[in-house]
Amino acid sequence: MRTFPADEDCLGAALDFVRGVMREAGVASDTVIRVELASEEIFVNIALYAYRESESRGDITIRCAAGPEIVSLEFVDSGVPFNPLEREDPDVSLGIEERKPGGLGIFMAKKIMDAVEYRREDGKNFLHMSKRIT
Repeated sequence: MRTFPADEDCLGAALDFVRGVMREAGVASDTVIRVELASEEIFVNIALYAYRESESRGDITIRCAAGPEIVSLEFVDSGVPFNPLEREDPDVSLGIEERKPGGLGIFMAKKIMDAVEYRREDGKNFLHMSKRIT
């Protein structure tokens, strides 16, 4: 578990942490790349939007575990309540000019990962993602 400032400048360090946990567990490179991409989308969304209404920047805590069969991540922030899973998926059949902006990050994370779950508890947002290792 590591905690980072909710700042895009900390994205590299956060991804290094996630990558390190997976590499230490011997996760295949193709899975590492996919999980990194999903993690990047979630981290950046939290950094950009979770604390917009606050005068100070908050933190993002990442719990990451990798075993022989699954990679599990949990992103925790104390920003504004927001369940990204309630947002309608973007219509990716439309051209880029026709699409409404936003929503692609969580859409990509849901497509990459096998499970994505959200809960709000004790004033915090918890987004849990997992991917089976193949």
